[in-house]
Amino acid sequence: MIGKPRKIGKTIEDIEEGQSLSVTESIEDDRLLLYLGLTNDANPLYIQHDYAQTTEYQKPIVPSAMLMGIITSAISKHLPGPGSHVVNFSINFIEPVYHYETLTFDFEVIKVDKMKDVATISVEAINGPGDRVLDAVVMVKPPLAKIEESKE
Repeated sequence: MIGKPRKIGKTIEDIEEGQSLSVTESIEDDRLLLYLGLTNDANPLYIQHDYAQTTEYQKPIVPSAMLMGIITSAISKHLPGPGSHVVNFSINFIEPVYHYETLTFDFEVIKVDKMKDVATISVEAINGPGDRVLDAVVMVKPPLAKIEESKE
């Protein structure tokens, strides 16, 4: 939609340490199959129950990159929001995530560097039973400026 004003996320001036966001996502088959199809990932650990039963996991797990995508999507949509760009991503996968789990991702701005125009956001994901399944630190360049609306 060229020419139409778009909502832009928070600039570095709008972001403060302590700002937070919580996002809940359910991992369903349709999303898993879409991810696997888009990435052409045929790892049997992600979809084949008979294979997964022979592993330490006992059932199919969610691809790590798919979980990273949920995090980057929340950053792009909400904090800082549209126009932002992830410049560094560090993640620790603590426990496997299984199909049909519901995860709550908690985001918190832990540092704002106005000189470098970068916000550092910590992320923690908890599954339904309350187990921490991952934690991450993401450095994000927020959008540089808001797009002004046309006066037409």
